[in-house]
Amino acid sequence: GSSGINAEYGVPGVSGSKGTKGETGDRGPQGYKGEYGPKGDLGEKGEPGVCPCDGNAAGEGGEDPTGDIGEAGKEGGQKGEQGSPGPIGPKGNPGLTGLPGMKGVPGTAGNQGIKGQKGDAGQNGKPGNDGKCGDCGNTADWPCSCDTHVIARHSQTDRVPSCPPHWVELYSGYSLVYFESQGYGLAQDLGGSGSCMEEFQVMPFLQCGSRNVCQHGQRTDKSFWLTTNGQDDIKAMAPLKTEDDILPYISRCVVCSGVQYTMARHSYSNDIPDCPQNFERLWAGYSYLMVSGGGGVGGGQDLGGIGSCMENFFLPSFIECVGRGMCSYYVNNLDYWLAAKKDPVPGMFGMGNIYNGLDQIQNEGLSRC
Repeated sequence: GSSGINAEYGVPGVSGSKGTKGETGDRGPQGYKGEYGPKGDLGEKGEPGVCPCDGNAAGEGGEDPTGDIGEAGKEGGQKGEQGSPGPIGPKGNPGLTGLPGMKGVPGTAGNQGIKGQKGDAGQNGKPGNDGKCGDCGNTADWPCSCDTHVIARHSQTDRVPSCPPHWVELYSGYSLVYFESQGYGLAQDLGGSGSCMEEFQVMPFLQCGSRNVCQHGQRTDKSFWLTTNGQDDIKAMAPLKTEDDILPYISRCVVCSGVQYTMARHSYSNDIPDCPQNFERLWAGYSYLMVSGGGGVGGGQDLGGIGSCMENFFLPSFIECVGRGMCSYYVNNLDYWLAAKKDPVPGMFGMGNIYNGLDQIQNEGLSRC
């Protein structure tokens, strides 16, 4: 038959839908190891990752992150040239104190210096200790037994007296004259240490019976003490009842130690006598004989002892303290002093002499010592 008429191209068909994903093919064989590529640029610092797993274990479904050990790297480049010194840094803090260094070797002795100028005189040194007792020989100064002698000195004031020259103080106290109780008295040698009581008590003794009982401060107990001068205002007043009130009227004393003999010499006149040969004066005073209280009891002094030479004269010379705990001056307490010898002798013809006032008594009636 005859050829047909050529048909024209038809309109393109509609595109088909995407086919489904084919299955994963089998893993191909490992390829050859490629050459090292050029070193890449340093990447930016990544964000800290969150690793929910322990260590380097691979995540679920992932491969082992630990790769194969690579080959050793090529040797590094040549060492660069030393750079120039940097700028000086700021001053550091002080370091810790170092350990002491070792003792150095002693140096050689220096040359002798030039003699200095004479210095100023130094201050006087303190007094030295008392020396030992010297040998007893013929001396024109002091009779010496080379034994220790102890004396008491009474100021008849409320101040402690000092010891005479060449004598050393042992202690100080209060001037006791005598005790009295039940009509009996016990006098103290005012030149001995027993007359200087280190503590003052209105009644210093106890009265003890045969039944192991002692009583302190009985009605008949009394003590008598040297008093101080210038208390005319108090002598007419009520008795003193507290120790603070009493003490200003109690004489003070001192006990001293020395190596010289002591004695008292009385002039029986208003003139101070001279010391015997080879003796030296300790003090001058008035010839003190004895005292008595209201009960006719009293006590006296050895006229050869220094307790019979009182440095001051005033009346009354003592104060009385009683067991009730108080002290006072009483009108029936009497002082006895050696008298100066007069012509005619008092008592031999007529009634004798009467001296009125302390000045007349001191200047005319009393013996000195």
